[in-house]
Amino acid sequence: MALLEIRDLVKQFGGITAVNSVSFDLDAGETLGLIGPNGAGKTALINLLSGFYSGAQGSIRFAGQEILNRPIQEIARAGVARTFQNIRLFGRMTVLENVMVAAKADAMRPLRSFLRLRHGAEIDRAMAHLRLTGLAAKADQRASSLAYGEARRLEIARALAGQPRLLVMDEPAAGMNERESEELVELIRVCRTRVDAVLLIEHDIALVRALSTRLVAMDNGAKIADGPPDAVLTDAAVRKAYLGDEE
Repeated sequence: MALLEIRDLVKQFGGITAVNSVSFDLDAGETLGLIGPNGAGKTALINLLSGFYSGAQGSIRFAGQEILNRPIQEIARAGVARTFQNIRLFGRMTVLENVMVAAKADAMRPLRSFLRLRHGAEIDRAMAHLRLTGLAAKADQRASSLAYGEARRLEIARALAGQPRLLVMDEPAAGMNERESEELVELIRVCRTRVDAVLLIEHDIALVRALSTRLVAMDNGAKIADGPPDAVLTDAAVRKAYLGDEE
C-alpha cells in the first residue's frame, strides 16, 4: 500500500476547476516533486491534502485512512505536516516557542501546551529541531526578528516538531539566494531521513532535480506527466506547459 493515494481528485471554485481528476501515489521512501506553471493547481492540491481546502470530490488516503475534507488538525494528527509559500510564523513568540507549540501531542491541547512551554523535556525536543535547522543560537529571539532564510528554516523545524510521516513543502526556496538554496537542498536531504516521505512543490528546476526521486507535472489543474525526473523534464507536454518550449 502506498503511503499517500490520491484518486480522481477534483476541486472547483465556481466555474473554475483548480484540480481536474488528478490521481497519483506517493510511496514511503520517496521525495516527490510536484511541478507546473503558476495556476497549474499545485497549491490547491496540497491545500486539499493538508485540510486547508475542503468541498472536493475524489479520494485522498494517507496511511490507509481517508483524509479528504477532514479538519486540518485531524490531518496533522494523522501524520501530515506542511510549510507554506508565504511564511506563516508566530512573530511575537520566540523561535523556540514556535517549535514547541507545534508538537503533535500539544496540538490537541493548546492551552495545556502553552502552560507547559518551559518544561525540560519539551525544550530538549524543540532544541533538537533547532539544531537540525541551524537555529539553536537564536532560540530566544522573536521569530519576527529572523532573516528571510532563517524564517524558512524555522517553518521546517516547526513542521518536523509534530513528528510527521509526510512533509509537504510549498515553494521552500522562494525568495532565497543561490547560497541559501544550496543550503536548503542539504537541509531537505537531512529532513528526508526524519520522515517517511516528502512532497515538494518548487519552481527551481535544479533544486527539484537534485532532490526528487520522481516528478508529477500539472497544467491547468490536470496531471500531464508522472515518472523519473529526467523523463518528466524532457516530456513534450511538460516542456510546452512548464518551460514554454513550443517544440
